[in-house]
Order: sequence, then structure tokens, then C-alpha cells
Amino acid sequence: MLLNQGRTILSIPGPSVIPDRVLLAAHRASPNIYEGELVDLVDGIHQDLKHLAQTTGDVAIYPTNGHGAWEAALRNTLVPGDKIVVMANGFFAKRWGAIAEAVGLEVLYITQSMDEWADPQRLADVLSEEKNRSVKAVLIVHAETSSSVCNDVAALRAAIDRSGHDALFMVDCIASLGCDRFEMDKWKVDVAISASQKGLMTPIGLSFVFFNGKAYASGRRANPGPFWNWEKRARSDGFYDRFHGTASAHHLFSLREALNMIVREEGIEAVWRRHKVLAEAVWAALDAWSEGGDLRMNVSNPARRATGVTTVNTAPGVGAKIRRWCEAEAGVTLGNSLGFPAEEVGDHFRIGHMGHLNLHMILGVLSCMEAAMVAQGISHGDGAINAAANAVADNLRALNTIPVC
Repeated sequence: MLLNQGRTILSIPGPSVIPDRVLLAAHRASPNIYEGELVDLVDGIHQDLKHLAQTTGDVAIYPTNGHGAWEAALRNTLVPGDKIVVMANGFFAKRWGAIAEAVGLEVLYITQSMDEWADPQRLADVLSEEKNRSVKAVLIVHAETSSSVCNDVAALRAAIDRSGHDALFMVDCIASLGCDRFEMDKWKVDVAISASQKGLMTPIGLSFVFFNGKAYASGRRANPGPFWNWEKRARSDGFYDRFHGTASAHHLFSLREALNMIVREEGIEAVWRRHKVLAEAVWAALDAWSEGGDLRMNVSNPARRATGVTTVNTAPGVGAKIRRWCEAEAGVTLGNSLGFPAEEVGDHFRIGHMGHLNLHMILGVLSCMEAAMVAQGISHGDGAINAAANAVADNLRALNTIPVC
């Protein structure tokens, strides 16, 4: 007998749960791609995306995943032979660095452990040692999906400024946009990238590159080619030029509906608060389980954790047992381990809590995880679900949002 005959839930750190109304927005016949509704909605999408990133700069939309956005950001700003710095404290930062190498850039990695925050002082020291201010860009991942570390963007920007460098500051926000607080202009980020399938609750297939005037000016020496060129995608009055051909129409209809929910209905400040409250419920449960148990959070300092994903370290084989039982018996899919060095002893898995989520979804996932541990005799501390509920109640009291029934 299996208990997973009801609706399943994808609790991985992207793709996230897609709201029914976002799916239904794309459930339609092909539109006119030359005039009418599709053409008319794109200006509003651009404005709402920029509000989401907290920028008055530009945004270019690409029909690709995040890897394509990485490449677009590099090709529009840099030329082969340029030197860049990559703050490499996770799987995806290193992948972005590998793409930079593949397009001919010289990459200097500042490597740290996957449970460590990208160190602003190390960045300042490295930049200060570079002769003639030769570094053209600094790349970081805001919320590192593999490890659940959330890097301090503002502190890293300040480190660049202290060093006297004029390097472009590029930030991967794929796992943070619409989850963690991100303020592009306030934090003086020059280029930010994101994608549709995580905090934006939209099917996989769109990515976004945000850029300011400084980044745009740097592109005068670059030759991105016609497809990756962000100028027409961001600034053209012609609909065809904005997408370098036929637009991803059904993705855009879905994205419009998702942005209605995030920006125009819930509001970005409320979205950030909701993610923090739900993340702290997950963390409270894990703290309780770790007391005398075989699992612990990868990031020990709550201030350095992403609010859309939590990476859990376990004794060898334990993580796999929890994931397999949850998927087979409970219809809950947890994220696998990604990017941890092979020489590390132990097991890892990830809990995604981003996008279209509410309290019963999170408490349901946590309860299924506890059932998996009980059913398989995996040692764990007591009181995790109660701790999660108390964390939510404490947060609501602090926010003065507990309704009177």
C-alpha cells in the first residue's frame, strides 16, 4: 500500500510549485504575435520585473535557462582576455566561472567552503593586490542553491568600493529573486540575472538580465552577437526585436499572471516576509531534529541562510533514505545533493521552500519528513513540528498579523 495517491508536491529548490492560475494563463491557443494582447502586455512585464529587482535600469528577456543568462551577462559586458573574480562558495558560482572561462575570460576564483559566506574582506584583499586595477568584473551568487548560503551583496559591493576598483558587480539572483530581499540599485549591483522557475513561479524557459547604465556603457567594447545582444531586447520599440524573433508567447502569458500575484497583489515586501517566516519554520524543525539526531543544517548561522532553500547534512545514506521514502510513500519530492566535494563524508539533501507556498504546504512537508524518519528508524530529536508551529506563531506576533477570529 502506498499513501501518495493524492496531490504530490515538489519541494526542491526549483522548479517550484506553479500556481494553477499561472498554468491556466498559458492554456490557450497561439496568439497573434504581431499586434494585440501579447504585444501590449510586454511593457508591463518589464516594469514589474524591474520592480521585483528594485531597479530603474533595464531588463532583457531571453528564451533560455539561467545558464543562458550567465552567458548573456558576460557577452554583453566583457571581451576575451578580460580578467574577472568569481566568489566561489558553491556549485553554481563555479559553474558560472566555467562558462566565463569557456567564452575566453581569465577567471580568478576566491574559493571557500560550501558552508561559508563569501568573505567581503577576502574580496577586498584580492582586488587590492591586483595591479593596475585589471579586474573587469566580480561575480557572485546571491542565494547559492546547492548549499543554501545567502551571500551579503551589500557588503561585497562595499568591499569592491574599498579596493578602489571600477569592476562591474554581477549577481546571480536565480534562487533569490522573489524570495530573499534583493535591492539592485540600493546595493549598487551593475548586472543581475534571474530565471522564471523559482521565486517567479513560472514554467522553466525564461531568463532575465537586469543592467544599469554603467554595465550598458561597458558593452560598447563587447561583441555579444545578435542573439545575446541585450540592447534591442531591453530598449527597442519593436516587439520582434525585443525577442530577436518570435516571442515565447505562452511563457509570457504565464509570467504576466505570476507577476500579478507577486507584485500587484501580495506585494514584494510581503513576499519577502512570507518566505522568511516559512523558512524559519523549517529551520526550527531541523534544529529540533538535530538534537541527538543524524542531520543538521549546512549553514549554522541563520543570518547567512537563504530563505528559499535549506541544505541538510546527514550521516552517510540518511539523506537518501529520507528523500526516497518521502517521494515513494508521501508524494513529497525533496532535492538531492548538489556540488558537495566527493571527499566529504556524509550525505546531503535540500528542502525547497520558495515561490507559491503557504503554511499547510510547509508543515505538510515537514511532517512527512518526520514520518520518514520514524518509519525507517532514523534517529532524530523530538518536537520538530511543534517547534515549527511555534516559530510561525512567534513571527506573526512580532509582525502583529495574528488575525482575531
